[in-house]
Amino acid sequence: MNEYSGWMLDLYEDETGVSFWLLCDDGQRVMLRMDFCVTFYAAGVAAHLRGAWRFLQDKVLQLTRETRRDLFSGVRDVMAIKLSGPAGLQDLFSQVAGQFPELDWYDADIPLSLRFAAQTGVALLGRCRLSCEGNRVREITPLDSPWDLEPEELPLRILELSLDVDPGLAVPRRLQVKYERACYWLDLEPQRSLEIALVSSLRKFDPDLILTDYGDTWLFQKLSINPNRDPAREVLRRKAHSYFSYGQVVFRGAQVHLFGRWHIDKRNAMLYGEYGLEGVLEQARVSGLGVQEMARKSPGAGITAMQMLTALRIGVLVPFVKQQAESPKTLEELIRADKGGMIYQPLVGLHEEVAQIDFASMYPSIMVNFNISPETGNQQANPAGLVPLSLRPLLEKRLALKRMVSALNPRDCRVKSLKSRSAALKWLLVVCFGYLGYKNARFGRIESHEAVTAWSRELLLQAKDISEDMGYTVLHMYVDCLFVQKSGCRLAGDFNILLDEIARQTGISISLDGVYRWVAFLPSKSDARIPVPNRYFGVFIDGEIKYRGIELRRHDTPPWVAGVQLAVLRCLAQGASLAEARKLVPAACAIVARAHKELRAGRVPMQELVVTQRLSRAVQDYKSPPPAARAGQLLQEQGHSIAPGQTIGFVYTLGRPGVWACGLGAFDARMVNVKRYSDLLDRAAASILDIFGSGEFADKRGLLLGFC
Repeated sequence: MNEYSGWMLDLYEDETGVSFWLLCDDGQRVMLRMDFCVTFYAAGVAAHLRGAWRFLQDKVLQLTRETRRDLFSGVRDVMAIKLSGPAGLQDLFSQVAGQFPELDWYDADIPLSLRFAAQTGVALLGRCRLSCEGNRVREITPLDSPWDLEPEELPLRILELSLDVDPGLAVPRRLQVKYERACYWLDLEPQRSLEIALVSSLRKFDPDLILTDYGDTWLFQKLSINPNRDPAREVLRRKAHSYFSYGQVVFRGAQVHLFGRWHIDKRNAMLYGEYGLEGVLEQARVSGLGVQEMARKSPGAGITAMQMLTALRIGVLVPFVKQQAESPKTLEELIRADKGGMIYQPLVGLHEEVAQIDFASMYPSIMVNFNISPETGNQQANPAGLVPLSLRPLLEKRLALKRMVSALNPRDCRVKSLKSRSAALKWLLVVCFGYLGYKNARFGRIESHEAVTAWSRELLLQAKDISEDMGYTVLHMYVDCLFVQKSGCRLAGDFNILLDEIARQTGISISLDGVYRWVAFLPSKSDARIPVPNRYFGVFIDGEIKYRGIELRRHDTPPWVAGVQLAVLRCLAQGASLAEARKLVPAACAIVARAHKELRAGRVPMQELVVTQRLSRAVQDYKSPPPAARAGQLLQEQGHSIAPGQTIGFVYTLGRPGVWACGLGAFDARMVNVKRYSDLLDRAAASILDIFGSGEFADKRGLLLGFC
């Protein structure tokens, strides 16, 4: 018997069970195999079950009658269909489900990594000890938990591949290769020489992760090499596609997945810019999904995976198709129940010494503390529901990571990693509420969703009453946070008594997001008398700037405009008080004036003027094409494939069609629509400076433009 210990790196089906790669403690990377049976279930009318039994009896390992629990229907008699391995599951299920659509099917499409974790206790990225005969695993023992706060660092070997330019802007010519201390460039042509060099690097360094820019959508689409660590497997390629989600069309680019090692395209990875590789690994660790899957999927897929894993562990069936619909309601009941979070309109204007206090992960905390789940409704006396069981360890881990960060010196080398991991967990917690009411979620129910928002409104009103009883003025409330002000309260410690009292009375943790030197609550652009709840900016006492709802936060703002707006904010943030910030308004106006001068002189790089917008439909379906659709038409005429949901980059130009699309080739800087960009800049500057006095800003801006 051979024994190994290390981290489980990759897992996939083979002819007799599963294959997985272990990153061993001694530095070896070994592939091992293991027998692994899988089971799915059918329920329904006895006659239909008998027909399915006859259809399956010579195709599977075992058919048995069992009693299992459906989360919505309760205990059911089901037919358990056991296979000797996962390899043929999907084909067999497609056949039998097509023959017997009247039956209810369960546990039919659960990811292999979740089945493995539920049966063995070992999840991907988890440490384990294995006893083997040859390369065949006979016993596997987990050595850690996904919920460990400080797991042992994974000793990954990372190979980075980066193109010299964005393929959407120009044709790449060179490829940068980096691993350990080596860094060099390769010419993309001739392709054969490039492929020989890359294969040589793969053999020499044997990376666990290939980290690329545009690897999914460009580089590996051009190359013919097989970068797998397992040479017997072909690269898994998934085509680009569009789909509709939460009221918008989303485009997902082509994907290239490897076997035995990972490939992550930073440009095609969901939220990679928010939390980086550390965050991706953290989400994969707690969700049970593979790293390559988790990097490219939304956090909602992670929450679904966690709920599936919980269901497997507690013996609850996972429906293939959700059958439950919303319970009937009268109009009065619907009006009373179908409400969102509490919003208290802000007091428009500039305010000094304001504290922002936030309920920590409010909606997940409500689900956990009040046991809100599809099968429990809002009944605290019931045993813990599936959703709270899934969320509790996630919520506790995220709060523990936040406490660790706050206890460390900001310059501590561990802070960056802890913040990335905390941010990744935050995104999982953010989407769990939406999935509770999502119509297609396996374990969603709109009544549970409504119960959460009802509790949130009650808790926020309690916090408001407590604040006002203690002498604070509530300037604004937004779903899970309050902005409060009180004479004499200037520092973080001055608000501790308030925080403690709110937490004591509500039972939900609450924290101080920060104390603002000054904060501006902005009005609607169409009517200055109407406040906008989530449109504000301010400066904390430590100089950090926070902003919501302004151009800096919009994805379609050109980088140049966003950069100037941020420079204006940073200029005003130098003031230690509101009075000092007002004195800096002329300097902020000068920044805007210089930016206008740079634009007129043609010194703003084309890349800084690119606007990115998402297509909501096919290009030809627009009756009055917006700029992004016109840019898409230009690309289609040049032979590019454009799909709904795809993000198009373009520059506003003079004449028709009024845009130049990124990827069209040479760009003539003389065609830039200077007036259009000037207007965009003025609008962004006004978002910041008008609150300090719009007439004052307009006058100063005119004078400064004349002098520059």
